[in-house]
Amino acid sequence: MKVHDLKPTPGSTRDRQRVGRGIAGRRGKTAGRGTKGQGARDNVKPGFEGGQLPLTQRIPKLKGFKNPFRVEYNVINLDALEAFEGDTVDPESLRAAGLAHKHGLIKVLGRGELTRRLSVSAHAFSRSAVAAIEAAGGSTVVLPPPFGHGRPPVKGNALSNR
Repeated sequence: MKVHDLKPTPGSTRDRQRVGRGIAGRRGKTAGRGTKGQGARDNVKPGFEGGQLPLTQRIPKLKGFKNPFRVEYNVINLDALEAFEGDTVDPESLRAAGLAHKHGLIKVLGRGELTRRLSVSAHAFSRSAVAAIEAAGGSTVVLPPPFGHGRPPVKGNALSNR
């Protein structure tokens, strides 16, 4: 069986009602619209609610879209790491030095030069940052995100916990 072979079962469909064909039948003349009044005429706008503020105007309008899966990073560049004192860099030490905000994940980007050996722990790295850190003799460790980052808020339904 193919799509062009499909058809409804006999008797399940009817021909469309053709209205306004002369005054003889019951769907002629006024064609089921009654006599006079707004509904009998052609100028009723879709969504018109008789002067009441229409539903489309009553509901709040969406102002953009907030992605529940968005992950925001505090960005640290290599030139900031070059000025950083110490040879182990992790989120706590960056926050203590005032280089990162107290909330959020840390991402290391490759702007600037790195001339000394550093052991860097962060939640994400750009490829150029990893290459520069390893070229300077250092090492990189990717930290797992803490619970709640990058996940949508959990609703009361059991399926949303998967």
